Amino acid sequence: MGDFDGLVALVTGGGSGIGRSTAELLSHRGARVAVLDLAASDLPGDMLFVRTDVTDDQSVRDAVEAVVEQFGGLDVVVNNAGIGAQGDVTAATDDEWLRVFDVNVFGMARVARTCLPHLRNSRAAAIVNTGSIAGTAGLPQRAVYTASKGAVHALTRALAADHIREGVRVNAVAPGTADTPWVRRLLDSAPDPVAERAALEARQPHGRLVRAEEIAAAIAFLASPLSGSTTGTVLAVDGGMDGLRLRPGA
Repeated sequence: MGDFDGLVALVTGGGSGIGRSTAELLSHRGARVAVLDLAASDLPGDMLFVRTDVTDDQSVRDAVEAVVEQFGGLDVVVNNAGIGAQGDVTAATDDEWLRVFDVNVFGMARVARTCLPHLRNSRAAAIVNTGSIAGTAGLPQRAVYTASKGAVHALTRALAADHIREGVRVNAVAPGTADTPWVRRLLDSAPDPVAERAALEARQPHGRLVRAEEIAAAIAFLASPLSGSTTGTVLAVDGGMDGLRLRPGA
């Protein structure tokens, strides 16, 4: 018996990286899983894939309707779709600000508001948003991304307050720098990828990048009915980056 037996889970951005690891873990623990993404390949046969653009309200509505029609309901929503951005505040155009917020913040809001009518009918409703260490720690050359993830953390708490008495729990994870396809692309584009990776690893107190599987495990913890008294929480999964202040060489 798994803690997600009989539950239906929807994972945005589930085609790769953190989302893919989360979808696979929830399925392994008993959930019927739908992956919402622009593309996905080689998904297990028991998963439903629905091509979805979270910046398009009608696309989101059609996708959620397809999931509910296929599985008969909805219990868990993992709001994971997101994009990155580099540069300080002087480097970002208005168009880039709008593009990043449209995916990372407005996209989560679109998914949440579309799913809420179905979650209200669930016995174990949970939303888990993917935030970031960037939402609490100032990182260089990440102005737009940082602002969007700070908004995700704030939105998480607002949703939790608004819907707790409807039986809907809302939490977020805040990963440190993770070994994901987007980070790998950043490393590949660096003048010295090996040195850049070493610098990112050294920035985290446990000395390595966070694994997607570790973030998926944290998402599953927050989404599980076993965490029924946890809501309005942003859970750091960052190797101690946010909370620890180690002495050099310690």
